[in-house]
Amino acid sequence: MPADSTDADQPAGRRRRREQATSFGAAAAAYERGRPPYPAEAIDWLLPPGAARVLDVGAGTGKLTRQLAQRGLDVVAVEPLDGMREQLARAVPGVPVYPGTAEQIPLPGGGVDAVLVAQAWHWVDPARAVPEVARVLVPGGQLGLVWNMRDERVDWVAQLSQILGDPGEADGSRGGAVLIGPPFGPVQHHTVEWTHRLTRDQLLDMVASRSYIITMPPAGRAAVLAAVGRLADTHPDLSGRAELELPYRTECFRAQLS
Repeated sequence: MPADSTDADQPAGRRRRREQATSFGAAAAAYERGRPPYPAEAIDWLLPPGAARVLDVGAGTGKLTRQLAQRGLDVVAVEPLDGMREQLARAVPGVPVYPGTAEQIPLPGGGVDAVLVAQAWHWVDPARAVPEVARVLVPGGQLGLVWNMRDERVDWVAQLSQILGDPGEADGSRGGAVLIGPPFGPVQHHTVEWTHRLTRDQLLDMVASRSYIITMPPAGRAAVLAAVGRLADTHPDLSGRAELELPYRTECFRAQLS
């Protein structure tokens, strides 16, 4: 955005998208409590053989970062929002975390074997992010993208999406084609189906941490959360259970630097 522009100069859709993209810091604690991890099979597929140093871009509260660190990898995290970085630093205290974005990565060139972007590539400008990711990768390094998508083939999950007014998961990819382009090679795609176990409160936190819920007026947000609570209390697959089972389809994409 030009330095002399204002929000009033921008189309409403662009302002709304920017508001959503920068909203997560206000709900960082809910994000940390409610968002799921990533299945091990997905991480295995996203990491190139022999990878030792990995950059997690748009790292959020460190959901993926901690799983990479647990594998003994040398991990660096980049996250633009202060609130999210604070949560990440508490969750993964040994991992360096820097302010930055996929378009402006605060690392020297040619230093990492893989760049992973979890639940965030849809917020970036690929025209600027792709060459920047290529800059920080070693020759032949790999870019990996991943989204956890609720599996709406399950009845209660479909009802949840209806309540949220978001059948396509506006915070993620629908698993279609992801454009990366040169200097990367062809994009490969892999899907992992799995189940995340969580409590009723964690389900509400997951809902509360979504950008389009965070940016709702307070009354609307309260109404959505109340409706989700009623679903958890009344649906036969959920009612009376201490632990809920939320099925996911994790969509993974990777491309190697030519």
